[in-house]
Amino acid sequence: MRIDLHCHSTASDGTDTPAELVLGAAAAGLDVVALTDHDTTRGYAEAIAALPEGLTLVTGAELSCRVDGVSMHMLAYLFDPEEPALLAERELVRDDRVPRARAMVAKLAELGVPVTWEQVERIAAGGSVGRPHVATALVELGVVPTVDDAFTEEWLADGGRAFVEKHETDPFEAIRLVKGAGGVTVFAHPAAVKRGRTVPEPVIAEMAAAGLDGIEVDHMDHDADARARLRGLAGELGLLVTGSSDYHGSRKTVSLGAYTTDPEVYGEITRRATGAFPVPGTGGA
Repeated sequence: MRIDLHCHSTASDGTDTPAELVLGAAAAGLDVVALTDHDTTRGYAEAIAALPEGLTLVTGAELSCRVDGVSMHMLAYLFDPEEPALLAERELVRDDRVPRARAMVAKLAELGVPVTWEQVERIAAGGSVGRPHVATALVELGVVPTVDDAFTEEWLADGGRAFVEKHETDPFEAIRLVKGAGGVTVFAHPAAVKRGRTVPEPVIAEMAAAGLDGIEVDHMDHDADARARLRGLAGELGLLVTGSSDYHGSRKTVSLGAYTTDPEVYGEITRRATGAFPVPGTGGA
């Protein structure tokens, strides 16, 4: 089995529609794919309707969190999307995305960059707007060559000249909320140092004690040393180890299935989840 547990669609900052994503996953030879858009479940219905036979969909989301001043992402799998407490928190985070993106556009204007809100809104195309959409605008204007090059202190990285904070959930609260909705939590790309400051290992240990299920180890932003260190940490803390592409379509160079999760780990995730079940493909609509 080939299992990719971290992918984005146009419901947030990916460039593939949810339907295109699941069809692309099947074409890439995946058996299981997770839809984990930022702070939203809006892509579920379209992905399920288009799900081809032989591919299983894991519903999820990537939750925006912050601890001790450090931004981080929490992957949440197979939770009940209608559970009121988690739904309210996702909406709170999502509703803060538009004013935050507008504020980043204003900062860029002050820096002499002619990005407009209309441009960012067009790029987001109704998705959950975020920094990658602003970064894409910088690419369109020729300010930076790639989206990744916009995530520096010069531009949009945490603490960068055009960075603006947004509402982010405390990860311990996120773990509690996801568990309350029957879901499973995995800390996404915990050693992605190029994105900015990372969460210290003692805090990860505290999260594990609070019910964190796993950490994402095999990821494009982790080098071999980081992966080895994270595997050792997961072993010490009794955490599941996942691998995934963090696919964003053409917005990033990584391909679907570039990194995958062991089938036994996937099986344990599905056993722990009580809020939702993986959706087997029946051939689409």
